[in-house]
Amino acid sequence: MIQIIPAIDIIDGKCVRLTQGDYSKKKIYNENPLEIAKEIEDAGITRLHLVDLDGAKQKKIVNHKVLEKIANETSLHIDFGGGIQSDDAAQAAFDYGARQITGGSIAIKNPEMVYSWILKYGSEKIIVGADAKNEKIAINGWEEATEVWIYDFLEDFISKGIKYTISTDVAKDGLLQGPSFDLYANLQDRFKELNIIASGGVSCMKDIELLNEKGIFGVIVGKAFYEGRITLSELKNFVC
Repeated sequence: MIQIIPAIDIIDGKCVRLTQGDYSKKKIYNENPLEIAKEIEDAGITRLHLVDLDGAKQKKIVNHKVLEKIANETSLHIDFGGGIQSDDAAQAAFDYGARQITGGSIAIKNPEMVYSWILKYGSEKIIVGADAKNEKIAINGWEEATEVWIYDFLEDFISKGIKYTISTDVAKDGLLQGPSFDLYANLQDRFKELNIIASGGVSCMKDIELLNEKGIFGVIVGKAFYEGRITLSELKNFVC
């Protein structure tokens, strides 16, 4: 059964959503992210994708108080990303209560550092962010495109023991037009041992059902949840 992973993105301590990673297209959904986290937990969902968007921009963890509060006041399995650009930041994220951390931009700019995290914390604790535009890796909150092919990028990390990736097709994110099924099918075909977490574009329960049928490990649900297109009661059907 596919893992349901609601997303909480944070700017200025508030729960927001962007469209295609554009900070100028910000919409605030809740002033108190803990309220959202508790609703998610109350629905029987066990995982949470928490992103420090301020951190992603400033290249350091900014909203650590939100992470700490949610970790202390819920039992959610939090994967945390945004601003983890150093060994100290990685350790801090775990100290504040993250169960897993996601390395996105740093995985391109300093892969050796992420390799060292895999050795230090174990492959179960580290997620590689593989966000892409036209199958090329995009970094720094998607503001910067690279020429690195997503398949080559992931192959290198798999050789170092990585087991999890969150992959967002930037062209799909926040548009509620459906996920990038082709991209995830290609990743699944190439890397059968990799736990792929689909992110971006999920618009309705049918999208989740299709990803589940394809054997994708997990799906991040963001804007569709906040806009009421998918309800927590519907997501309960996928909670084991």
